[in-house]
Amino acid sequence: MWTVRQTAQFLDSVRWHRLYAAYHLIALRGLRRGEAAGPRWCDVDLDGKTAVISQQLQQYDGRLAVCPPKTPHSVRVIALDRTTVAALAEHRDRQRAEAAAYGPGYRDSGYVFTCLNGDPMAPDRLTRTFKKLTALAGLPPIRLHDLRHGAASLASPAASRSRTSPRCSGSPVPARPSGRSTGCPTRPWPAAPAPLSITLSPPAGPCEPGTVPARPVRPRAPELRTLRTH
Repeated sequence: MWTVRQTAQFLDSVRWHRLYAAYHLIALRGLRRGEAAGPRWCDVDLDGKTAVISQQLQQYDGRLAVCPPKTPHSVRVIALDRTTVAALAEHRDRQRAEAAAYGPGYRDSGYVFTCLNGDPMAPDRLTRTFKKLTALAGLPPIRLHDLRHGAASLASPAASRSRTSPRCSGSPVPARPSGRSTGCPTRPWPAAPAPLSITLSPPAGPCEPGTVPARPVRPRAPELRTLRTH
């Protein structure tokens, strides 16, 4: 596992990359790689500084599938500090520019992290890219999973100075009455605990517009939905 200094060095060295915000979330918010690939823009509230982790992407037989997070407690709201909000806002602008440059063939999947053609990002691609960026940064190789576990270390100095120690991984999503689901969580959610993170300088199915989406009903058993990508 990297030290806090090494993690900060990695994040600083990859600020130019189109997937920087994904690694920022994994390192500072403790997301699993499938959870980092799973958020849609309708799960993210940049004004409210929160994101709902309600699904993940996994690969089965070479195909992407949407499935619930690893455990019931993994369905949660995470707080977004100002550096994370800035990273996601910059990523959103970059994604829009990529869509315009790609042209009519771009597929607007609604996912936060996508391939250049708009298809959802496979977790394996996040891992392969992480290995390449680690080598470019001149850092010792670690697993992408280890980057996630470094989130607790990043928070510990601030936690020791705080009266409370909110978890980096977020707060459980409170139970809500179920209704007709559009695949995105209901807003507004109760505010998540204030985030704890190291100091970093801030980086320079889709929701139907005009609707208020309902929270999806969590299946009793893992329910997989295959995503068709090209």
